[in-house]
Amino acid sequence: MTAVATAPPELMPAADVAVAVAGAAPVARGHAAASRSLMATISQLVRPRIAVMVLATVATAAWLTGGQPVEPLRLVMVLVGTALVAASSSIVNQILERRTDRLMPRTAARPLAAGEMRVAVAAWWSAALLGLGAAIVTAAGGWPAAAAAVATWLLYVVVYTPMKLVSPLNTAVGAIAGALPVAIGWLAADGPARLAAGDARGALAAAALAGVLYLWQFPHFMAIAWLYRRHYAAAGLQMLTVVDPTGLRAAGQALSAALAMVPVSLVLAVPSGSVRLFLAAAVAAVAYAVATARFAIRRDDATARTLLLTSLATLLGLLCAAVAFGRPV
Repeated sequence: MTAVATAPPELMPAADVAVAVAGAAPVARGHAAASRSLMATISQLVRPRIAVMVLATVATAAWLTGGQPVEPLRLVMVLVGTALVAASSSIVNQILERRTDRLMPRTAARPLAAGEMRVAVAAWWSAALLGLGAAIVTAAGGWPAAAAAVATWLLYVVVYTPMKLVSPLNTAVGAIAGALPVAIGWLAADGPARLAAGDARGALAAAALAGVLYLWQFPHFMAIAWLYRRHYAAAGLQMLTVVDPTGLRAAGQALSAALAMVPVSLVLAVPSGSVRLFLAAAVAAVAYAVATARFAIRRDDATARTLLLTSLATLLGLLCAAVAFGRPV
């Protein structure tokens, strides 16, 4: 075979350069598209927005526990391990729901629902992530924190996910799973030892944070359930807005939780005695209750979207205020 010499680009005729560039462009676009496709698949599998909320909860709980701050490297490792456990739970959730996901437009493109990933591959990755994440949390935060992470995984995967097919009480169970990450942060920051030593402030702050997160989820989930009620109905998922299409029961549950969240939010300020945290919690919780009341009265898509956005702003505001003003001194 005769070798063909290729001139360097600066010595090639302009027309040949144009042909070479035109030939290379589709290859480059193909690599970029493949990279974007891989990143999109990973993002759809692990759902990073949910993971970020979990990690913010763990970090805030550790901060509020009080005493000496958790060593930065330890906290980072606890967060990394928790993120891996959360990613594993998201993958298993999509394995279990791949058939119902195909019936809903907003989830039909997920990798497992669309058939882009085999169940066996997804199961292998979920098991590896769970094992690695639990090991990292154990090494950095101790076995009690790892046990709380695994308990959250089990409650979300084994109880909440299957329950969506049989009972509207799934929201109450899911809310517990959403509040449990507080225990990961509290345990990783040696909360039990501080409580046994007579310092109850960190435990009270963590308990208040868990209560806030539990109650916060009901208006948040009901807004989503209302906006996608037809999708859930088509997939056979037993959301409260499907069982009661009028939305009255969903509105009542959401409003009850939002009103209960007002005094619980104020308890966040008790351990630190911070007036600024008290005021910030009062404003955020009352604004959330008002948005929930508007949804409860009108029960339409506009007020549901407003409630959904308000829920995110409320949680962000409460967590930021707790970190800025709420640490026991």
